[in-house]
This record gives sequence, C-alpha cells and structure tokens, in this order.
Amino acid sequence: MVQELTRLRSDAENNRDRILEVAREVFASDGLAVSMREVARRADVGPATLYRRFPTKKDLILEAFLAEFRLCRNIVASGCADPDAWRGLCSVIEQLSELDARNQGFTEAFMAEYPGTVDLSTHRNDALRGFTGLAARAQRQGKLRSDFVVDDLVLFLSANRGLSTLSTEDRVHAARRFAALMIDGLHASPTNQTLPMSPRLGVRSLLRA
Repeated sequence: MVQELTRLRSDAENNRDRILEVAREVFASDGLAVSMREVARRADVGPATLYRRFPTKKDLILEAFLAEFRLCRNIVASGCADPDAWRGLCSVIEQLSELDARNQGFTEAFMAEYPGTVDLSTHRNDALRGFTGLAARAQRQGKLRSDFVVDDLVLFLSANRGLSTLSTEDRVHAARRFAALMIDGLHASPTNQTLPMSPRLGVRSLLRA
C-alpha cells in the first residue's frame, strides 16, 4: 500500500513537471493564445489531469513564467548596480530584448494583472520600479533623452512580438539589432526631435498595484 501511494505521488509529480515543461515550450514558441487542451495534448496527459494540477490557465501561466520573472528582476537589478546609468540601461534593454525573443509569451505575461499572487507581482513591480529609477538616473546624467518614459520599454518589447514567424535563432538576431536601433534612438542628443505622446500601456497601474 505504501509503495503504491509512493508510485502515485511520483506519477503525479512527473505529470506536473511534464505539463510545465510543455507549457513553457509552447508559450515560448506560440505565445499565450495556446489552449489548455493543446497543452494537455502535447504533454500527453488528459485534460482532467491538467486541470487537477492547474485549475485555470492563469495558474499554469504563473507557474510557467516564474523563472522568467525572477530573471527579469535580476537583469534590472544588475543594470541598476552599474554606476554608469546609461551603460546599465543599455544592458537591461539588450538582455530583456533577448529574453522576450526567446519566449514569445513573456511580455504578455509580464503585463497581465495577477491579484493575490504576491511572488510574481513582487518580481514584476521590483523590476519596473528599478528600471524607472535607472532611466531617471540616466536622464540626470544627460545620457538618456529627457522625453523617455517607462511605457516606451513595454512598447519596444511588444514590438518584438512581430518576429513570431521567425525561428528562435533568427528572432534573437533580429531582437539584438532592434535593441541596438532603439538604444541609438534613446541616446540624448541636441538633434533629438520631440517624440509623439506616449501611449498608456498600463505600466502606471501596475506600479500602483
């Protein structure tokens, strides 16, 4: 009886691990529009097994993206630690661009609201506040154009999703070039033209959460 219970627990953990592995793969390649049934099919488990482990799609997304949220927070923290704020900002943009290119669902998951999920909200809000402070410091140092706002980072990462038809390798190469173009445009210069009004992309409401 004990051996049977141990086997059942082991099978359940294996199913959970397989579901998460497949979810990370399909969210990375296809974004968050993939259905729960498709995740179950690719993981070779029944829908009932999937819903028993992850009752809602949000539960699955939260668990699947936790590592990326932590990595994002660490990337921003590393940039903030650089005494040269512009250099730190450029590093953050380059690394987040590549992270987003490798995982097509990252930006959508990052911008979603997760009431009651303290861990993910903490990672995300720390990253946003850190980046906002880093950008302000780069502006004070005269390196970042004065009309940049944190919504512009989200705008940039969202634009990366237009690369979804490419292979992962090609997405990464394209994202690196796109990041270089963005960085060039963000550098403070006497020839900078005034930017159009920034769209409201929900960053301020997330920071208030």
